[in-house]
Amino acid sequence: MKLLNYTTTYFAVILFFLLALWALIFYFEILDEIYDSMDDGLDNQKMLVIRKARQDPSVLEKSAFEDGNYIISPTTPQIGRDFTDAYRDSLMYMENEDEYEPIRLIESVFQQDGSFYKIKVITSMVEEDDLRKELFFSLLWLYIGLILTIVLLNSYFQKKTWQPFYKLLRRLENFSIERDRAIKYEETKIDEFRLLNERVDSLLKKSVESYNSQKEFIENASHELQTPLAISINKLELMAENAELSQEQMKELGTVLQSLERLTRLNRSLLLLSRIENRQFAEEEKINWNSLVKQIIAEFQDFAAHREVKIVLTEEHNMENHGSKDLAGMLISNLLKNAIFHTPSGTVVKLIISSKSIKFENPGKAALEKNKIFSRFKGAEKADSTGLGLAISKAIAIKMDLDLTYTFHDQTHIFTIDF
Repeated sequence: MKLLNYTTTYFAVILFFLLALWALIFYFEILDEIYDSMDDGLDNQKMLVIRKARQDPSVLEKSAFEDGNYIISPTTPQIGRDFTDAYRDSLMYMENEDEYEPIRLIESVFQQDGSFYKIKVITSMVEEDDLRKELFFSLLWLYIGLILTIVLLNSYFQKKTWQPFYKLLRRLENFSIERDRAIKYEETKIDEFRLLNERVDSLLKKSVESYNSQKEFIENASHELQTPLAISINKLELMAENAELSQEQMKELGTVLQSLERLTRLNRSLLLLSRIENRQFAEEEKINWNSLVKQIIAEFQDFAAHREVKIVLTEEHNMENHGSKDLAGMLISNLLKNAIFHTPSGTVVKLIISSKSIKFENPGKAALEKNKIFSRFKGAEKADSTGLGLAISKAIAIKMDLDLTYTFHDQTHIFTIDF
């Protein structure tokens, strides 16, 4: 989830509950205010009726609501002395509506000329159901409108605020250390984003400098090593042609030549591994893996025949994708050479191309250590091995967004390239 959506979601949820609480408080406050206002009005009307009764005793004889909003009836002194004013809701039949409507009523007692009288004053009120309904829908639309307005405005202003950050992310995604192109930073008034731009710029410059320095060092080191190695090998070969050397000296000379040739291969392999990890290869192109595998099998036929190994290819699918064809060729070559090299004479190396993978299968007696098999210099103890073949294969697979795995099943080593 994007940071903007994350903060907006939290804000919307908190706002939802806060406004819901506020709406409930507002609803009950409005109801309480309406009832207070009605009760004050009833109390005032009661005082006016009592005053009118003292001026006109005939008012004391009004015992029905037909022609007014109050009634008066005699009561006992005992009830009169202990009675306190009471407000309550009730229902009264309304002829114009032809139904019972809610009213608010005050019931009180007053004394006049030594007698006690009970007075009831009424006033019509909005039906509670209608009141609740109107308040509910009014608050609901206000509630929805407020949330939408606040969330949309917050989202709009946050997007504008975070725009420099997202532009920086997009430019970092397209940044390539090999091309060494500077990133253009967005102008912003926000201190944190300015600081982020400065730190990213500093980090990228150091990374580019380190990359170029490493690249230059590897190229120089490889070149400087290759020249003396080639000279040494040439001189030793010339020396070997000298017939005056004894058999023992020739044997020692051959051992030195083998070591130097291995060192030459090791130097080339390390340079290749560095180039792969530093992405120093051509742009992507369309690769037909079936054709590529057939081509490499043809190149290894003599090596396989020399080791008395048969190569069997099974094509279940025509596999194509985009990538570096040079790297793809190295990957297939390394895995096929590894399979042929470690297969007993008189056996078969199988290659299976399916819709999602390419498998290399060769017989073996024991499983290899999965956590070490792709490590550098694993297997370097063999005289004719640099110990970098599978490490290079793994680096190529990672570079090409492939998954290279090893399994051992039914006395068979299986290396799988998963697409």
